[in-house]
Amino acid sequence: MEMRGVNSLEDKDRSSVINLLKTSKGQIEGIIKMLEDNRYCVDISKQILAVQALLKKANLSIINQHIKHCVRQAFNEGRGDEKVDEIIELIDKYAK
Repeated sequence: MEMRGVNSLEDKDRSSVINLLKTSKGQIEGIIKMLEDNRYCVDISKQILAVQALLKKANLSIINQHIKHCVRQAFNEGRGDEKVDEIIELIDKYAK
């Protein structure tokens, strides 16, 4: 069985992640405009925090699906250790 990537997201999850990323993109464009317009720093910072929260939510959804599908499949095929290492690496990056 082949390993599944982002395309393994269920349709509703994929749609949700796409919407989160599109919303983030729009907010980033808004932040750039705020900077160009020399808006108040705290307002800009709040918008950056909002984008970070959206990106975190999108990433967690992808990681969740990866664990439920790819990691589970790897364990069923006797290749679980490599996926555990992959998740540990992700957690390490996430924690920084």
